[in-house]
Amino acid sequence: MRFDIITIFPGIFESYFSKGIIEKALKKGLLEIHLHDLRDYAAGKHKQVDDRPFGGSQGMVFKPEPVFRAVDQVKKEKEALICLLSPKGKSFDSKMAKRFAECSQIALICGRYEGVDERVAKYLATHEISIGDFVLSGGELAAMVIIDSVSRFLPGVVGKMKSVEEDSFSSDLLDYPQYTRPRSFRGMSVPEVLFSGNHKKIGLWRRKKSLEKTMKLRPDLMQNKKLSMEEKDLINELRTEMKGKDNESN
Repeated sequence: MRFDIITIFPGIFESYFSKGIIEKALKKGLLEIHLHDLRDYAAGKHKQVDDRPFGGSQGMVFKPEPVFRAVDQVKKEKEALICLLSPKGKSFDSKMAKRFAECSQIALICGRYEGVDERVAKYLATHEISIGDFVLSGGELAAMVIIDSVSRFLPGVVGKMKSVEEDSFSSDLLDYPQYTRPRSFRGMSVPEVLFSGNHKKIGLWRRKKSLEKTMKLRPDLMQNKKLSMEEKDLINELRTEMKGKDNESN
């Protein structure tokens, strides 16, 4: 897979991509990351990439010309994804990351200032993407998040693919709690079921805890999830337990 990042601050990425699984994947040739300074595609003596918005407003907006020129140059695959990173975009999630991992090239346009000329989103980008309901100084952090997330789905990038399949959101649920040594720490003990050796029982406990954590922290994920009969039974158990705790507190 090839990633092309279009940005006015290419130096931001060097440290992050020189560590961890991304570094190893680059060395193995499992993916390529190419950084492109948007100013290299700007015309004129001063290489201006932004200008004041029409209609009057605060801040500056990226001009369309250098962005279009940059994409024309970096696009190598006919079916390449051209992603504009913007707080106005569609929310990026694990399902999108998995779909993106099937592509051969992804170009990421990192916005700055007050945004990017709308003609980029309307006529050039195949996707306009946000990583959350908040505003960042620019799209560079979002580009790192997307590359890291997508790369995990590429064969060979993560040592054990099963760990990717069991990660949070792989089944539309948050991950179950994890524990390691010591067995007891400052009076806080690891649940006994994890020492039972009964893999079926452990699996059921983990499923239940995953449902419990999702119900508490991300109930929105439960709204469109298709539940199995086992999951429905576990949810009923959880609700009964919650009612019992409420009665005890009263």
